Amino acid sequence: MNDPLDRPLRIALVDDQPLVRAGFTMVIDSQDDMEVVAQASDGVDAVEVLRGRTIDVVLMDVRMPRMDGIEATARILEQAPADRSPKVIVLTTFDLDEYVVSAIRAGASGFLLKDAQPEDLLGAIRTVHRGDAVIAPSATRRLLERVVRAPEPEEKDTAVLEPLTEREREVLTLMGRGFSNREIGAELFVAEATVKTHVGRVLAKLGARDRVQAVIIAFETGLVAPGAS
Repeated sequence: MNDPLDRPLRIALVDDQPLVRAGFTMVIDSQDDMEVVAQASDGVDAVEVLRGRTIDVVLMDVRMPRMDGIEATARILEQAPADRSPKVIVLTTFDLDEYVVSAIRAGASGFLLKDAQPEDLLGAIRTVHRGDAVIAPSATRRLLERVVRAPEPEEKDTAVLEPLTEREREVLTLMGRGFSNREIGAELFVAEATVKTHVGRVLAKLGARDRVQAVIIAFETGLVAPGAS
């Protein structure tokens, strides 16, 4: 678990463009509850700079020389102690970048476009630190429909879904359809707090780091089909 919020969130920036890092630093350091404590110009540097450091959130560019953001994300999370593993937000120039899902599979908690508004960047950092996905439900669905190949019927491996109860499958299905917790609660006639409990159990049973990875599983197992609404 991350440390209690009695100190600013420790943020690391990984991007090969100095101006991008400078801009993000200016925005982040303007906040009382977060600060940039480490920077790296590519994945190789990032792995070395972050080794042994306590970092709460890493903003990770996807396309960089020497080592891209996907491999860097995997290595950083592998070397971090389980109880101090940072959250990683993938930065991309292109909406629905084909590298994003690979990065999420490597352990990233979501993605953010580089041209996002400052308040969206700050909100994303706080969101992933709480353990939620940084991608809005509608954006998650658009991303997965474009990038995750829907398996053919004979290719679907549904064994990972077996531990889920019927209600948990319903919750995962609605997550995959882009429903927020509040919308899931309204659909199932349960309190939002109850939905949060179900979501937590779904993540635990699937071995998913966060909501985004759970939704990927929903698509890949065929529980949710591309275009479903």
